[in-house]
Amino acid sequence: MGSIRQNTRRLLPDWRNQGILWRALIGANLLALGASLVEARALAGWLTVFMGNAAWVEPLLLANLIFLALVRDALWRCPFRLGQGIVLLAVAASAAFLQDSWRFLGLTQDGSIWRAVLLAVLCAASMLYYFELRAQALLPHLAEARLAALNARIRPHFFFNALNTIIALIRSDPRGAENALESLSDLFRALLKNNQELTPLSAEIALGRQYLELEKLRLGERLHVLWDIGVLPQDILVPPLMLQPLLENAVYHGIEPSAQAGEIQISMDMKDDRLRLEIINTLEDASEPAALPEARPGNRMALENIRQRLALYYDMEASLEHGIRNGLYRVRVECPCRTRDFPFLTASPC
Repeated sequence: MGSIRQNTRRLLPDWRNQGILWRALIGANLLALGASLVEARALAGWLTVFMGNAAWVEPLLLANLIFLALVRDALWRCPFRLGQGIVLLAVAASAAFLQDSWRFLGLTQDGSIWRAVLLAVLCAASMLYYFELRAQALLPHLAEARLAALNARIRPHFFFNALNTIIALIRSDPRGAENALESLSDLFRALLKNNQELTPLSAEIALGRQYLELEKLRLGERLHVLWDIGVLPQDILVPPLMLQPLLENAVYHGIEPSAQAGEIQISMDMKDDRLRLEIINTLEDASEPAALPEARPGNRMALENIRQRLALYYDMEASLEHGIRNGLYRVRVECPCRTRDFPFLTASPC
């Protein structure tokens, strides 16, 4: 689930992505295991053969993954086929160097460098072909349709509540009703637009503020909001509709059920090129199971919605955690920081 829609220009895999690294590690070791089963003279001896092959494969694999992660951006600037050729050339050179080093140290009796180079290049070509096929399989409308379906699951109940609030304001506060209608139209526009590409974080924050202002009209003093936004680059891009559904979740499951005033705290900061978002909301009574957020229908679906959309955009690079601590419900999202300088505006290639 690492890609939603690629640009027309194809790119090599993101060698810094955890999902890509795990797939490369598992794939290469599976190939080594298959070769060991073929090479072993008896089935009982396959493990010994595999250990010997792994002792040669692992250093070569790790060295190349580190190298590819370091030169990832430079490879992305190359034409697609040229980038693949550079990867294969790097694998061939490192395989020749490793085999020659082992022969020099007397760790192997097999002096055939060309055999080692051929096996390494075939393995690397197989992995590149797999990543290319995987990217092509994720390109079409399947992932896009899934994303659209996930976006459509965002609960529309607050729209009806907002309309009822606006109707009540028309006579008493026409100006306030007009502003609320403008905010509501902005929210509709955000939901209906093409949500396949990352959007500026500033736009997500503005959308979240508009949503909370509409809910403030309905809930009045029962809703208190505290924003704590650290120093963040202005060009950070995030998945569309990431913040607003989480705020809606906090209102629906934390503020609405309580007759007392409640508070929502939104904090954002950046550390090690990762964006951290945390939303904390009070609960009616965290000591009673009926008051837990999961008690109202839809909470798990909403959080799973966000989790799946993060996976569609970031593969394994994003995380979502939630739970109750000290009587407060906390949702924490972490994802890589992307900017407009990034070679693509959707998820990692392949």
